[in-house]
Amino acid sequence: MSTAAEALKARVAGAVDRLADELEALSHRIHDTPELAFREEQAHAWLTEFLAAHRARVERGVGGLPTAFRATVEGAGPGPTIAIMAEYDALPGIGHACGHNVIATAGAGAGAALAAGLGALPFPGRVVVLGTPAEEGGAGKVKLMEAGLFRDVDAAMMIHGRCGTMVWRPSLGIVKVTAEFHGTATHASSWPWRGVNALNAVIQLFVSLDQMRQQLRPDARVHGIIVKGGEQPNIIPEYTRADFYLRALSKDYCQELLRRFRACVEGAAAATGCRVDVTVDPIVHDPLKPNPTMAGLFERNLAFIGFPVDPDDGEAGYGSTDCGNVSQALPTIHPYVRISPDGVPGHSREFAGWARSPMARAGLVAGAKALALTALDLLASPETLEAAKKDFART
Repeated sequence: MSTAAEALKARVAGAVDRLADELEALSHRIHDTPELAFREEQAHAWLTEFLAAHRARVERGVGGLPTAFRATVEGAGPGPTIAIMAEYDALPGIGHACGHNVIATAGAGAGAALAAGLGALPFPGRVVVLGTPAEEGGAGKVKLMEAGLFRDVDAAMMIHGRCGTMVWRPSLGIVKVTAEFHGTATHASSWPWRGVNALNAVIQLFVSLDQMRQQLRPDARVHGIIVKGGEQPNIIPEYTRADFYLRALSKDYCQELLRRFRACVEGAAAATGCRVDVTVDPIVHDPLKPNPTMAGLFERNLAFIGFPVDPDDGEAGYGSTDCGNVSQALPTIHPYVRISPDGVPGHSREFAGWARSPMARAGLVAGAKALALTALDLLASPETLEAAKKDFART
């Protein structure tokens, strides 16, 4: 790295340090006010106010989503567009147990540091911070892709909090599916033989899926909940509903899981005499596609700021994200940054507590720095950006 490049990166990292108290306070406000998918009004307002206050050009309600935004930091003339994505929705019941308050403030902090620390980017192109609502079940990034928000983006990136820092970690694709069983209601004590029990059907479906798991690949996942199981015990249930996620490391195996799932559903319906409707969500969450060039830049920038990468302990499996869909459309990275001790699972109350801790502050500051520096690298070196595009085309 040249002396000039080091000095430029030091200025940006210093800008993040100066913003650190403000970023932590913003992260805590979002954490203390958890908002569900597509209803992130407060987080949207706070993040856009913060970015506008630090010289970014802010557009609110982009892509037809009221809680989406785009904040632009311009460079020295026309050139590539690098997107830094921010998520800020919470989970039902347990709040920010996925640490989206840290994701949001790291992304916003990266954009603000570039704008406030440099005034204008010294390279052709621009960096945009994209506020992407509804990652937890709403596929906000997919909707923004469909609205054209990623059409002119050359490369995209974000960070995610975890119990360890890892530059690359796979994600699983998801097919979301609902099974609705229709039977016949009757008195459960005096006329049970006149009924067709839809609860038996949904229970049989779960039993069949448990048996099916023995023959699935180790990294595949099938899990669901009974949304409707009946009205009360003295009525044979005439309607039941269960929702499922089918997950796999490849698009093809996601479709294979769906084929097997349909067979289990039809078997449960036939065994109990029920009629069944299967509804597949048209939005499929794709697996993450790796980009070694961009991941390498991010890792080198973590080393530059003195934030260590952790080995994978092999304890945890993989989750899913709508960032996978972005990665299937353009060069993208989704590194993980430590915000909790080893072994703390995401989507737990324990992780929600760590997302508002001094360790979370360290992670969001490191994430903001590494995102900003990686975006700078891609703008500073057209050859590196071209290598990232070649990675995308190859994998």
